[in-house]
Amino acid sequence: MMATREYFKIDEISVNNPLFSPMRATIETAFYRNNVELVTTPKEAYKLAKNSPGTIVTSWEVYNPEMLGLERGTKVLLFNDGAVTGRYAAGRRILGTSDDNKYLEIVREAVYNTRYKKMYHGISFSGLSEEFMVKNHILIPQGHEILLYNWLLNFQYPSQEYESMYRKSFRYNEGDIYIFVDPDWKHPDFPLGLAIFDSEHNCAAILGMRYFGELKKGTLTLGWGIANRNGFVACHGGIKILKNEKKDFVAAFFGLSGSGKSTLTHTKHSKYDVTVLHDDAFIISTNSLSSVALEPSYFDKTADYPSNSEDNKYLLSIQNCGVTKDENGNLIPVMEDLRNGNGRAIKSRLWSANRVDKFDSPISAIFWLMKDPTLPPIVKIDSPNMASTMGALLTTKRTSAEKLDNDVDPNALVFEPYANPFRTYPLKEDYEKFKFVFEKGVQCYILNTGYFINKKVPKHITIQLIEDVVENNIEWVKWFGTFYFAKIDGFLPNMEDMEYIESLKKSFLKRKDFILSKKGTRDELPEEVLRAIEQIIGLL
Repeated sequence: MMATREYFKIDEISVNNPLFSPMRATIETAFYRNNVELVTTPKEAYKLAKNSPGTIVTSWEVYNPEMLGLERGTKVLLFNDGAVTGRYAAGRRILGTSDDNKYLEIVREAVYNTRYKKMYHGISFSGLSEEFMVKNHILIPQGHEILLYNWLLNFQYPSQEYESMYRKSFRYNEGDIYIFVDPDWKHPDFPLGLAIFDSEHNCAAILGMRYFGELKKGTLTLGWGIANRNGFVACHGGIKILKNEKKDFVAAFFGLSGSGKSTLTHTKHSKYDVTVLHDDAFIISTNSLSSVALEPSYFDKTADYPSNSEDNKYLLSIQNCGVTKDENGNLIPVMEDLRNGNGRAIKSRLWSANRVDKFDSPISAIFWLMKDPTLPPIVKIDSPNMASTMGALLTTKRTSAEKLDNDVDPNALVFEPYANPFRTYPLKEDYEKFKFVFEKGVQCYILNTGYFINKKVPKHITIQLIEDVVENNIEWVKWFGTFYFAKIDGFLPNMEDMEYIESLKKSFLKRKDFILSKKGTRDELPEEVLRAIEQIIGLL
C-alpha cells in the first residue's frame, strides 16, 4: 500500500480518471524528459548546491549531520536572492478560479523553454506518520541547486526509515504531488512571477520566483489540500504538549508570520515538560483530534538570532543574510536582518529538545493569534460557532515575510482566515471543520500579541496567560455575547469609554465588511457567520 498514487494500471490511464487533468499531464510529463536527473538525498543535493554559482560555504558546521542524511563535515550554506526576499501572494493563481486556458498555455510554454537546461528531480514526503504521508516530486533547473537542497532539507527525504513507513501508510486515492519550478522564467505581464496551482490534481508551476518560501508553501498548499479532502483539518500554525504529572495539554497557535506562533510553540515552561510537533505546518484528524506534522525541519526568521546565538548551532542553510570574517578569518553569517527584511534559515529538527512527528493525545485548545488593538491580551470564546467565526476573521498585520504590491498599505489591519493564505479550497470547508473540532470540546482563545489600544502586550504576559489557561487559573469576566476576558492590570477594556466602544464596534464592522466582500466568491462563508457577527455588533 502507498499513501498517494505514483503508478496506474493501463485501464486507469484515461481522460475519465478524475486524478488526471491537462495541467497534471503537462507537469508530470516534464519529469520524464531526457534532460532530467534524479536527486533524492540531501547528501547528493549538498554537493550540487555548494558548487552552484553564488553559494557561500560558511565556516559553520552542521550539527549531527549523520542524523539528517548528511556527511560529517557538512557546512552551513548561504545563498542570497535579489530584490524579492519574501512570498508574493499576489502572484498565486488557482485553476478553477482563474482563466484556466491562459494559465495552461503559460505552463506549457514554460516547460518547453526548459528543454535545453539540465533539470533536477527531487523526491520527498509531506506528513510524518503512517496515518498521513504523501509523496512530493519537484523539478528544478540547473543553476538553482540551492533550492533543491533546501527543499530536501525542509521536507522529509526518502530515507530507509521513511520509505518503509510510507509503504505501510494509509492509502489515499490521490495522485502524488508534482511541482515544476523555473526561477529564470520571465513574462512582461508578471514581472514578479506566477505560482499556478491545480490543487484538485496535486500539481503546481512556480515560475519566475527565486525565494525558497514559495517552494515550501507551494508544496504545503497541495499537501493541505489532500488532507482537507481526506478528513483532516489543514493547519498553518504551531502545536505543542505541555505535560506534568497532572496535565497533558495540547495547545495549537494560529497566526501569520510575525504574530508569535513559532515563539510560543518553542517557549519552554518551568512547570511543564514541553514536546513540540511543529511550528508551522500540521494537520488535525477530525476522527481522533490527533495531529501529524507535515515537515521535519523549521523555516525560521534570522532577525531574532544574532551571529553569536546558541540557536545557530542547529542551522542547515541560510537565505538572504550577509557574511563577514571573524578574527580567525572564518566566514560568519551576519544575522538580524541587516542586509534586508525577512532573512531566513532552515533549522534542523534537533532544535527542539523534545520533538515528535505525531500527537496521539487529542488537541485541548486553539489560540488565534491576532493583532487587533481593541482586544485585551486574552479572550475566551464559549461557542463553537463563534470560535470558528473568529478564526475565519483572524486579524493581523503584514510583515516583511511578504512581498507586497506598491498600492498595498503594509500597516493596515487585514483578515487572513485561519492564518492560512495558502488555502486553495472553499473557505467554508475550513469553517465547518474548525467548528466541528470546537463542538468536540476543544477550547478556543484569542491572544492579542500586538497592542491593546496603545499599550504593547509583553511576551511574558502572553506566556503566563497560556500557563494560566493550562492550569485553569483564570477568573473569566463576561464581556459580551459568548466572549470573556481576563482581568489584567493595565489591559482592562473600559466599557464606559464611548471612544473605546466605538473602536471595538468598528473592528467588528470591518469583520462584517470582510464577510460581505466574500459573497458570491469561492470564499463565501455560511450565513450563520454573518448572523453571529451582526449579533455582536448589536450588543455593542
